Amino acid sequence: MKKGILQSLKFIAFLIVGAGLMWLAFRSVDFSKLAAELREADLSWLLLSVFFGLLAYLSRARRWAILVYPLGYRPSFMNSFYALMTGYLANLALPRIGEITRCVALGKKEKIPVDQLIGTVVIERTVDFLSLLLITIALIITSTDDIGIFMKESILEPIEQSVVSVFGTTWVLWIALFVLGSVSLGLMIGYRHSLRKIRFFAKMFDIAKGIVNGLKTITNLQNKWEFIFHTIFIWVNYALMTWVVVFSLEVTSHITFTDSIFLLVIGGLAMSAPVQSGLGAFHYIISRGLLIVEGIPLEDGLVYALLTHESQLIFVVLIGAVSFFMIFRKGKGEESTENNS
Repeated sequence: MKKGILQSLKFIAFLIVGAGLMWLAFRSVDFSKLAAELREADLSWLLLSVFFGLLAYLSRARRWAILVYPLGYRPSFMNSFYALMTGYLANLALPRIGEITRCVALGKKEKIPVDQLIGTVVIERTVDFLSLLLITIALIITSTDDIGIFMKESILEPIEQSVVSVFGTTWVLWIALFVLGSVSLGLMIGYRHSLRKIRFFAKMFDIAKGIVNGLKTITNLQNKWEFIFHTIFIWVNYALMTWVVVFSLEVTSHITFTDSIFLLVIGGLAMSAPVQSGLGAFHYIISRGLLIVEGIPLEDGLVYALLTHESQLIFVVLIGAVSFFMIFRKGKGEESTENNS
């Protein structure tokens, strides 16, 4: 009962944050112009964008399965895909809950320990973070002054100001986090046997052990080159998925593939915001980025953001719903096994 209430409160809180960001993004917009631009948009390009998105999701499913193999399990490709998309669907309710959801879904379907699957997801997210970091560094090195100014004024400075307003200076934050982390880790290690008697900590220790086992799999990959290929393939498709939408609008159709990498980077940062599916954050940062870097009017930038974000959102809802049904449905063999047990 309490858990359900807490989850509901979290959902409402994140939704309020997302709604606030949406208001921030659209507060100074001429909605009549926005509606006119949406009516004139060539929506056929969205189908191509969704296609590239599908390729990225399929590649992600295969890459995830490659990480699971060293654990001694061989999940089917389709079950990996269904679990992955179920996780994306869950993220629409609570940010990041999809990572646990997809592990639970695949673990239940393929009889794989969930804590070990969590370890593989940690590897995945680490690789994705490093990939986005490398792309961002390359963008900054090769970017124009406009992109550098936007990154500084719209991303780095607001983060720094938020930290300073709470802690006074950024170095105080790092010292506080280091001390708090060190003390907490020391206490947990020193009293681990006593803490294991508490169900919450016992579960946390089991998850940590599973994560360590999962991290070890990266050194035992038999398909290293395929793993690298899929990582590159995923980001190429993300870039194409972002780029082709520019042709939906005449005002953005001049943007080249190379220029769209900027949209990929800031869109990736926005999607990591603690709101459902980057709600509001994506629209705000993309529209402002197009305004500052490309000189595209705010309304047109928001139309591009709406077309990109909402087309992928609808796709995730549809495929996620089908995947949820497929991964949790019971076949005849599974039903008879449960009945016998």
